[in-house]
Amino acid sequence: MSRVVVFDEFGGPGVMHVVEEPVVEPAAGEVRIRIEAFAVNPLDQMMRSGASPAPVPLPHARLGVEGTGVIDALGPEVAGLEIGDPVILAAIPDASVTGSYAEYTTVPASRVLARPAGLGITEAAAIWVAYSTAYGALVEKARMRPGDHVLITAASGGVGRAAMQIANQIGAVPIAVTRHTAKRDELLAAGAAAVIATDHADVVEAVRHHTGGTGADIVLDLVMGPGQQDLLKAARPGATLVAAGFLDPRPTPFPSGAPLTIFSYGSFEHTLDAVVVRRMAAFLNAGVRLGALRPAIDRVFTLDDVVEAHRHLEQGLHAGRKIVVTV
Repeated sequence: MSRVVVFDEFGGPGVMHVVEEPVVEPAAGEVRIRIEAFAVNPLDQMMRSGASPAPVPLPHARLGVEGTGVIDALGPEVAGLEIGDPVILAAIPDASVTGSYAEYTTVPASRVLARPAGLGITEAAAIWVAYSTAYGALVEKARMRPGDHVLITAASGGVGRAAMQIANQIGAVPIAVTRHTAKRDELLAAGAAAVIATDHADVVEAVRHHTGGTGADIVLDLVMGPGQQDLLKAARPGATLVAAGFLDPRPTPFPSGAPLTIFSYGSFEHTLDAVVVRRMAAFLNAGVRLGALRPAIDRVFTLDDVVEAHRHLEQGLHAGRKIVVTV
């Protein structure tokens, strides 16, 4: 049997409970993973509360879009993997059915990657979603190059922190945007070349100052909303803006001003593409090996305390560091 976190109605953290289910045998092309740890993500909160952009069928819905564990069983026609291999889950598009909040989950073999050497279990559980999103937006979409000035909103969040590390690994110049001056030193320590705190600085003027008057080459907008207009003004003509977040629920005005290339980005756009996933994995392994990429962990909970883990997420005290649950 497998202990699994499920919920039968939408609501607060208390709707989640742990049940026991039969362990699923892997079919052709599938593997079963004994989960060692998983990370708690905002998408999990949205699914649980009923705010997910994709429908979540009730009752008995599962959660979890990333995690790490060990291969426990192989289905027919699986090549290149062995029982006992430590892996990370690279994509769980059907998290409501096969989510990682469990002792075991069965997924297509194409959805797992070798766990990067040098990462502990808690770090491995927390690396894929943030870093694959930041990599996909900046490298695959925006074609980030060494020397590019990259303006990153919500920089203290998980994806923002990953984006700064990835920019530094490539040799680009990450400029962090935050709402609070109090986060300046922390963001500089996390890899920002410069920090713009909107409670004391004008974004457009500050970006001009930090780029020698030219403007940002790439803008990673993880917030959206009316504030995007200032980001567009802070970019140079011909720059690229990638909208990869939705933290501001207010409508985002239609882009206007200097000519820019604008993309909307969702992580499953690339994490379901095997060719891109191989590039992501190679980049991730190199960054971990060099010490350039390392997720920041806030708190670690046990599976019995998963409700408290979600309450901690909703309190917002994790400051962009990842919340991890061990199994």
